Amino acid sequence: MERPSLEINLPDTQEEGKLYVVDSLNNLNKLNICPDRSQPVLDEEDTTGGTGENTAGRRNQCLFFITFILTLIVSLALLSFVIFLIIQTRNKMDQISSRLISEKKNIEELKKMNNMILKHLNQSGIKE
Repeated sequence: MERPSLEINLPDTQEEGKLYVVDSLNNLNKLNICPDRSQPVLDEEDTTGGTGENTAGRRNQCLFFITFILTLIVSLALLSFVIFLIIQTRNKMDQISSRLISEKKNIEELKKMNNMILKHLNQSGIKE
């Protein structure tokens, strides 16, 4: 079990090819050996993860805002209905009170007429 060497013999490649291969191997070596060099790559992933959290936060905020608006609309509709019922009840109460007042007047008139009839009967001398 020999450990593979990082150095590769490239006898047949041209000078530019050698530089490209060496540069690629150096980049691989930096990624595998140096954790400090790989940190920016992880930071980019954290940034996209943060964006995902921001998107979820915005989605939650939007959902909260829509729920809040719908709650306000329903509350205003219920409030309008209650105000309508109060006005209708007040109108009905006004009608009933005016009827009671007119009936009271009618009863008072009937009492007056009854008293007049009784006086007239008493004056005419008819007794039971």
